[in-house]
Amino acid sequence: MAFRCQRDSYAREFATTVVSCRPAELQTEGSNGKKEVLSGFQVVLEDTLLFPEGGGQPDDHGTIDGVPVLRVTRRGAQADHFTQTPLTPGREVQVRVDWERRFDHMQQHSGQHLITAVADHLFGLKTTSWELGRLRSVIELDSPSVTTEQVAAIEQSVNEKIRDRLPVNVRELSLDDPEVEQVRGRGLPDDHAGPIRVVTIKSVDSNMCCGTHVSNLSDLQVIKILGTEKGKKNKTNLIFLAGNRVLKWMERSHGTEKALTSLLKCGAEDHVEAVKKLQNSTKLLQKNNLNLLRDLAVHVAHSLRNSPDWGGVVALHRKEGDSEFMNIIANEIGSEETLLFLTVGDEKGAGLFLLAGPAEAVETLGPRLGLDCKCRVAALPPPPGCQSNGLEATLACHHSAGFWSRRPRVTVSRMIQMWALLRVKRVLHT
Repeated sequence: MAFRCQRDSYAREFATTVVSCRPAELQTEGSNGKKEVLSGFQVVLEDTLLFPEGGGQPDDHGTIDGVPVLRVTRRGAQADHFTQTPLTPGREVQVRVDWERRFDHMQQHSGQHLITAVADHLFGLKTTSWELGRLRSVIELDSPSVTTEQVAAIEQSVNEKIRDRLPVNVRELSLDDPEVEQVRGRGLPDDHAGPIRVVTIKSVDSNMCCGTHVSNLSDLQVIKILGTEKGKKNKTNLIFLAGNRVLKWMERSHGTEKALTSLLKCGAEDHVEAVKKLQNSTKLLQKNNLNLLRDLAVHVAHSLRNSPDWGGVVALHRKEGDSEFMNIIANEIGSEETLLFLTVGDEKGAGLFLLAGPAEAVETLGPRLGLDCKCRVAALPPPPGCQSNGLEATLACHHSAGFWSRRPRVTVSRMIQMWALLRVKRVLHT
């Protein structure tokens, strides 16, 4: 038996009776992305207006006597409604569907049937599966590639048929009806019972389907194919929008276009060229900045070397530096007698440090710093060009979860504090 939602996809509310209600649990995804288990009840109705997920279509949202239904699933010939409030068996209830979500699913599902039929008719491109996503829908085509020209031809044809206002009919056929052999489909579920439901777009397609559909292609309004992506197992994914989703996509795109026009100070037709110029300017600035940073590292190294305080221990922090900046300084100084402690990065964020100098001091101090900083420590060879004859060692450390601020465990300022503490404790053997 077909559910009320399948017999009349346009119905928004109706009355029915509660058959059973039993305790149940629902596994769902929380706001933090982790799995959560909700306690509630599995409610079975005599009939339902809420579509249970199936055929590539998600379930409906709605209420039973004002009680939110969080999930609807099919179990044989009945639908299970998950609620967090119990409902009394035998009680008559009013079922209401979230119409905006329902009509959106009707538009996307009927749109998929139309695209699938046209792609097969024009180019022999067979649909192997599809997904009705939250923002876009995807049809998997059994082909390693689909050309731009083919996509344009499919889009033009489907929109012509929408303008032709072709009717969409739903029928039920018995399993032994000879017409079943002429109907397109990918097989029936193992627990299928009763007649076969067939959705027909006049003069275009007949397909076995359990989903909710529009009654006329004019209700699709328009279909926009956004493009294709490489799929799994030598297949191609075709991405599309139908109906109200196209209007929302245009609204978002127009908003983005207006924002870019304001930021780039040019018309929409010049946006791409303006961004290319900005990219080229940024690359040039980055290159110049890197060269300046290298020159600065050499200058800093010479200044340290010529300082009256030279010798023993030298500590330096530079917010704008990087690992290359520290290595250049260590390479330029190249001292076997002075211990260098260099740090780079934002004082309030995770950063890098480099310890270089006499091997004995580095070997003693390096692991201690790494332990206090709670970071991963790796012994590295001396900087390129360093004439140390193996008497110097270099130790670099960075946060184990990433280069900068992904869950930082220690800040640069904390590194510097630890260094000062170690000096006070006379851990350095210089």
